[in-house]
Amino acid sequence: MSIIQTAVIVTALISSTSAIAQVGQNGKILDVNLADIGSLESALSDALRDEEDILSLQSTLLIGAELAEAIDEGRPYLNAQQLDNVLSEFLTVDERRNAYGSIFRHIDLNHAPRSVIMLIPGMSGRMAHEFEEYRPYASLEQFRREIGKYVNEKEVARFEQYVFIPLNLNAASEDELMTIPGMTSKMVHEFEEYRPYESYEQFRREIGKYVDSKELSRLESYVTLD
Repeated sequence: MSIIQTAVIVTALISSTSAIAQVGQNGKILDVNLADIGSLESALSDALRDEEDILSLQSTLLIGAELAEAIDEGRPYLNAQQLDNVLSEFLTVDERRNAYGSIFRHIDLNHAPRSVIMLIPGMSGRMAHEFEEYRPYASLEQFRREIGKYVNEKEVARFEQYVFIPLNLNAASEDELMTIPGMTSKMVHEFEEYRPYESYEQFRREIGKYVDSKELSRLESYVTLD
């Protein structure tokens, strides 16, 4: 085999791999669907606390507890707008921005409307435009490359915490499926066991054997058959 032929094969393999999307890892930001109530309460209280106003400590603790209960009642959140709708009943726009530095729900890079993209802390209208400009994204590597034209590597990594690109049910690798929040190796095995999927109904029927309807909806929100 010639060097050129080898290069072509390697390039094809790389392209095939990068065509599968991934889910941004949230670092210190809690996944609103998976965090326990105590962690949500603590994170919200810290995010809303005014360090210069000691008297506000008790009130933020109470708000944090109330919010955590309201969030728990609304789970699972299938998109960030649903979470914002709940928090908007308790918090101002600025307070919600602070909260989203501690808790969040991943945003679908390829389908989220501008209003949802703007929920990402520190997002500007110009940057939201750039997010939309490069749709459809095939991978997070593409996202890093394109958005990296406008902000530094650290800011790209921060943005990445908040986003995902739906994983193809029939093509995603085991490692890629494991990037879905809350995924287990056992569940990855079940995802792969019933391939190829011909419809979402088939996915719901097969995976619904192992999880309840809420968890099924949450998992489905991260995958696609397109």
